[in-house]
Amino acid sequence: MRGMRKYSGWVLTVALFAGLFLAGMMAEDLLFDEKSTVLRQGGSTSEASAQVDIEESLPDVVERVVPAVVYIQSKAIVKQGGSASPWMDDPTFRRFFDDFFRHYNVPREREQQYLGSGVIVSADGYVLTNNHLVENADEIEVILPDERSFDAKVIGTDPRSDVAVLKIDAANLPSLALGDSGELRLGQTVLAIGNPFALGQTVTKGIVSALGRSLKILDYEDFIQTDAAINPGNSGGALINTRGELVGINTAIYSRSGGNQGIGFAIPIELARNIMDNLIAHGRVIRGYVGVVPQDVNPEMAEFFSLKDAGGVVISSVAEGSPAEKAGIEQGDVVTKFDGRKITKSDEFRRYAAEAEPGKKVALEIIRDGKPKTVELKMGENPQDRPAEPEKAIEDKNPVFLGVGLETLTDEHRQALRIPLSIKGVIITQVDSRTPANKAGLARGDVIVEVNRRKIADLEDFKSVLDAGRSDKVLLLLYRGGSYFYRALTE
Repeated sequence: MRGMRKYSGWVLTVALFAGLFLAGMMAEDLLFDEKSTVLRQGGSTSEASAQVDIEESLPDVVERVVPAVVYIQSKAIVKQGGSASPWMDDPTFRRFFDDFFRHYNVPREREQQYLGSGVIVSADGYVLTNNHLVENADEIEVILPDERSFDAKVIGTDPRSDVAVLKIDAANLPSLALGDSGELRLGQTVLAIGNPFALGQTVTKGIVSALGRSLKILDYEDFIQTDAAINPGNSGGALINTRGELVGINTAIYSRSGGNQGIGFAIPIELARNIMDNLIAHGRVIRGYVGVVPQDVNPEMAEFFSLKDAGGVVISSVAEGSPAEKAGIEQGDVVTKFDGRKITKSDEFRRYAAEAEPGKKVALEIIRDGKPKTVELKMGENPQDRPAEPEKAIEDKNPVFLGVGLETLTDEHRQALRIPLSIKGVIITQVDSRTPANKAGLARGDVIVEVNRRKIADLEDFKSVLDAGRSDKVLLLLYRGGSYFYRALTE
């Protein structure tokens, strides 16, 4: 028994050492497995570490970029209330009869102030911002975070995309590097920097909530949606990524209260960059022109155009003499690709057409009567973006048209303002205050269909009729909101 106990003890001792050895081996294996797991998942661990590094470096990024985000203050003189009166141009008369004007709702001039933000994009003073902050402004002041103030010159504006470029007379300015908005992904961290409610420079953090948003408030839209807090005053400010690169220009909010509700919108920098380059190089935007009105195809419409699904856009009208008509595009054609880029909605079609350089040949893939077809088209220049030199010539010859913007009526105008295809003529795009046209009641969006009792089809007809008539008096027949009316303009 005693021998048995010794044997048993020896076995127990051996078993104990064996167990410790095995446990050690298992512990070593476990340690190795844990290390192996780290090595196998090194990418994920590195990504997590990188994310921590990014989060920790955000203050450094902000400190580096905020000097390039500026405060913009613009002023414009506008008329308020009542119908036009020649006495309103006399400041002395207004001084003594202001109470009378107010009581009888006679129009009075007042100063309108707009507050917003902008982004310095070059060391020599180019500033990118929103058009709605500076359009028709009489004075524009750019204030830097270090409290330096500059009078700004408008290099160019583009109301159709709400982009404007300013220039201040300064050198060696802090500026933001332009990123690539095409690389943005849903959920990516972004920062909005601006001057909300004129409180001073403010930074908010959020994510990219959606891409390619359309709000139907501009002609060209491809908005980045973000939940980074954007409020009034942030317009024109910067949307940046975590590398400190400019990826968007904050433009609009969706709100029922007027303040932030977690839905803000920014113009992608790719779109803004193209417009900015055009404005700096040419003073205007040069866009491609197809000459059609595209319309989204919904599921209910798809079967009538012999489509398998609701992709592509249907052409609802083709302008006479347009590149589309010359290429053989027909009403009812469904465009599925524009120069190799897939089309799913009309906003994409308009944007791709605008980006195409005039004179460039592009391939449109269409479906006509259920059969695929490829059409080659030579891009034209959008008539709405042509320079305004003819207007200046008109002003010189006919002072009654001083301060009036004029363009040949196009299908884009018809679609935006619901003007029938039967209406031809010249559309008024701008009427300055204190001009003969303003006093006569002409307004933006009016269509001039006759001049001195003669029908006109375009701006060339308009100028020809003016050249043949008096320079101090003109009779116009205008179309507005379904009705026609006459107006006589005198110098």
